[in-house]
Parts: sequence; structure tokens; C-alpha cells
Amino acid sequence: MNDTSGGVIRSVIAGCGSALPQRAMSNAEMSALVDTSDEWIVERTGIKSRYIAGEGETTRTLGAEAARRALAHAGLSASDVDLIIVATATPDQTFPATAALIQADLGITRGAAFDVQAVCSGFVYGMSIADAMLKTGQAQCCLVIGSETFSRILDWSDRTTCVLFGDGAGAMVLKAERVPDTVESPGILITRIRSDGRYHDKLYVDGGPSSTKTVGHLRMEGREVFKHAVTNIASVMDEAMKEAHVSPDQVDWFVPHQANRRILEGTARKLGIREDRIVMTLDQHGNTSAASIPLAFDMAVKDGRIKRGDLVLFEAMGGGFTWGAVLARY
Repeated sequence: MNDTSGGVIRSVIAGCGSALPQRAMSNAEMSALVDTSDEWIVERTGIKSRYIAGEGETTRTLGAEAARRALAHAGLSASDVDLIIVATATPDQTFPATAALIQADLGITRGAAFDVQAVCSGFVYGMSIADAMLKTGQAQCCLVIGSETFSRILDWSDRTTCVLFGDGAGAMVLKAERVPDTVESPGILITRIRSDGRYHDKLYVDGGPSSTKTVGHLRMEGREVFKHAVTNIASVMDEAMKEAHVSPDQVDWFVPHQANRRILEGTARKLGIREDRIVMTLDQHGNTSAASIPLAFDMAVKDGRIKRGDLVLFEAMGGGFTWGAVLARY
């Protein structure tokens, strides 16, 4: 596989890991805070519980732990890493980047570390950037981390948003490897990322250093987001599959951003992907924004559903709007 005489350089998924806060919050606990019920939340979203970061648990600490577990799964050490990309909308500080803090926590003193802010699409954006840098030789081994503490920016009196989100982190180790140029060979085959800033006010945070000098709270027009989600996501997924000359029935697993059960099922139906091929974890984790894809992927790898050689389609859509898809052979 490392023969340099032929083939192509691909970004191969060498390992994965995840980390969750200690505290899980059920829908029953949520209904004690706001006027809602377990039945209402499950029927409309599919969410049954989520994890909430406690004292000392931050985007940085969760991301670092997910990274350590991903490196252990890959059989690599931190000294092998020369690039860290952290996808997050809830950094520990305005600056420095959470990626740089995690770099220090892991004891890495070479390469580069930076954050990517594309909200729920952040991990797909991070994979796309890492893929480009690995293919062009700017790095050899990259940690792509999605880590969020959305509980810190929720308005806990707004039942339309606070029931949806949770905290957590997931990570992947991507390595540049030379492989045969076939769809059966491991690695990222296609990445596609998109955005349309005209819809910035449909899912946003009503604060920031430059505008209000505050952190602000998450605000969302749920129906508008839902209306655009299935169309945008299905379009970019279809584009990725066509570019790779792959049909939906050839995709072994669909690992989507965990936003809403109805969105996931609607997207799968639109593309002709079987529902039993969808990795769904939002019932346990809620919407963890940029962390949701690597969290779901790690769970499905560790429980044996996703195996080496499987073709996996990742997708996400987030505030901005941003959206994207990645097709990879694990």
C-alpha cells in the first residue's frame, strides 16, 4: 500500500474515538425545566437523551480525550500527528484556537493546528480541508476533531431549541497513504462542501465579540431549517456519489449529522438509501453539532456495524447555511 511506484495518495481513516460528558440528561429531566414532554420530543425529533458538560468539562477537554482514543484505536502516538483541525462553534476561548490548546495537551510541538467554524457541517468541512492538505503533501497525519459544548449557548427557557442539543466530541485520524486508484481502495474518494449566506438568520447565535461583546444564545427557525435541509443534503450527497460513479445501493453505511430523525429518514428516502443502513445516534446524544458525525461513526465502528472495506457516506448541514458530503472507503 505504501509502494510509491503507482497509485494515488488518499486520506485513509486510520482510527476513530469519541468522548462524552459524565452527565446524561433525559427528556423527563428536560420536561422539569421547560414546558415539554418525552412524547413530544421523541415524536418530533427522535431524541431521548443528551449529555451536558459539567464543571471542568469543555470543548477542549472533550476534544483532547476523543483524540487520544482515536490515536489509540489507530495504533499511533501523538508524535505521529503533524496537523490538527478542530471543528467547533463553541471554542474554549475566542482565541487561541481550541486546536492549538489540544495540540499542547497532546504534547505535539510540530505541524499546525487550527479551528474550522461551519457549525453542524464543521466536521465535513474539516475532513475536506484535511484531505486537500494530505493529498498535496502539506501534512502526513491529521487529527480531525469535532467537539462541542452547545449547552453553554442554549437559552434554557426556549423549549424549541434547548431540547435538541447536547455536548460531546469525536475524532478521526487521517493518514496520507498511496493506494491503487480504484473505488475499492481505502480512503476519502470525494468531498463536497457548500454554503449560502443568505440564510444566516435561520440558525444563528445572537451574540459575538464584534457585534454585542457577549457570547449570545442559539436561535433557530426550525421549519425553515427543515425545509432546506433535505433538499440541500440530498443534492450534495447525490453529487458526491455521481462524481465517484457510485450508486446508492453500493453505499454500505450512511453516517449523517444527527439533527432530526425526520430529516435523516427523508434524505434517505429521497436518495433511495435503506433506512437500516443509516447510523442513528441522536436518540442518545441529541444534536451535538460538529461532533455528531465522528461520534456516530465511532459508535458504529466500535459496535461492529461499520467494518474495514465498507463504503461510507457522511453528510451534514448547519447554520450559515453550510452543508457538505464526504464519500470514503473505510
